[in-house]
Amino acid sequence: MIFWLLLLGIFTYLIVQRSVASITRTPVWILWLVMMMPAFIWTAWILVNGENAPPPLPLLIAPFIVCPVIYWFLIQWGRPEKSELPAEQQSKEPGIATPSPMQDKRPTLRPIDKEEEAALQNCFPWSIYYLQNIEYRPQALICRGQLRTSPEVAYKTIQENIESRFRDRFLVVFQEGLNGKPFFALVPNPQAQTAKPNTEKLARPGIALGLLVATILTTTLAGIVFTGISDDDLQADPSLLLTGLPYALALMAILGVHELAHYLAAQRYHIRTTFPYFIPVPPAAIFPFGTFGAFIQMRSPVPSRKALFDVGIAGPLAGFVITVPLLIWGLANSTTTALTEESSILNFESFRPSSSLLIAVLSRLALGNQLTANSALQLHPVAIAGCLGLVVTALNLMPVGQLDGGHIVHAMFGQRIGAVIGQVARLLVLALSFVQRELLLWAILLFFIPVVDEPALNDVSELDNQRDFWGLVALSLLVIIILPAPQAITQVLF
Repeated sequence: MIFWLLLLGIFTYLIVQRSVASITRTPVWILWLVMMMPAFIWTAWILVNGENAPPPLPLLIAPFIVCPVIYWFLIQWGRPEKSELPAEQQSKEPGIATPSPMQDKRPTLRPIDKEEEAALQNCFPWSIYYLQNIEYRPQALICRGQLRTSPEVAYKTIQENIESRFRDRFLVVFQEGLNGKPFFALVPNPQAQTAKPNTEKLARPGIALGLLVATILTTTLAGIVFTGISDDDLQADPSLLLTGLPYALALMAILGVHELAHYLAAQRYHIRTTFPYFIPVPPAAIFPFGTFGAFIQMRSPVPSRKALFDVGIAGPLAGFVITVPLLIWGLANSTTTALTEESSILNFESFRPSSSLLIAVLSRLALGNQLTANSALQLHPVAIAGCLGLVVTALNLMPVGQLDGGHIVHAMFGQRIGAVIGQVARLLVLALSFVQRELLLWAILLFFIPVVDEPALNDVSELDNQRDFWGLVALSLLVIIILPAPQAITQVLF
């Protein structure tokens, strides 16, 4: 518990520092303390009363209501007067959210002269987008008008016109304003100052390969722990190290395919990304899995909502496809045991398959009549890797912020509606955690993830029906993973 509290504290501090440190004079540590207060209260309750005495409902809900209000008040109380802000913040357009690659080291906008302004106006054909006025902002040029054709045609035409006149001087962003009307924003391109991006620094294959090898080692050691081999046995017979490979290879395959799918989808749309980086963690009693997962970083803006959707959904679906057969094989080689009060989805020695609707169905498929309503499972290491694969898939499919699910709902419904869905999803997970206690940590983590996803360059064009269908499939997959099997279904299965 202390380990997870420490990890949550570090994660929360980084988010607070990144999101509000530049807009308020209130010390970051005070804001961090307010946001961490619910976790501190619940941890103190459990330490005093024990894990078998969950906090009462008012104590669970009240901190989620009170602490965000205090947090907002402290931010507003510490905001400097407008006259004290830098010039670029004094006139910042509230309706514009630019992609994250444009937020760091953003060059000062070079004023355009009358000749360039006339050339800019010519970039907007009246039959495509009737330009009505140009607003000069320190962080962008805002071009407002009336859309006369489809968003795809308008963005492609105007982007090509601006690139032919201004080369790579601007990134062209197409968004919907607060009034629902689309507008163009010309944002200084941070890559314009360099002739070529430093691809070697971006890729860093040596670091990626080193982390891959280290993670294979730590997950192999974790696999040995799950097989029950002691340190003395391993020292007496080093060849027993190979017994940890099934778990390691299964988990690395799931995580690797997930991130590789993201990487390949990004390459398809010419989005600059790093190689997949694995995070090795030496196995310990408090965190025995051998890795914190893997990730890639996108270093250039996403060109469209279509690209955002494809990159976001590629990882979870590819990871799920490789997870299911591995999980079924692992479950088939697991052994049944008596169901006890200690049985849960986190107890791999006495695993409760009904804790997840999908796992309950797969367990029945793999074990047949061996599994009954009063049975728990002693999981095979490959089954443990498969369960972790489902956990990774479900967590990434949460429709919140910059998680894969957040990208999916943003691409399907737009940035604002996607943020609303994220808020609702966080509340639903919190409510579900009252039934499924293992979800409480997820509920806490989700409340510290910003719900607003970064916009794509063309953030107006909508998806086609096929992508909308696959988006609904992905969200349905999330539901059947995290929902416990209803009693009516368990009676049919077992």
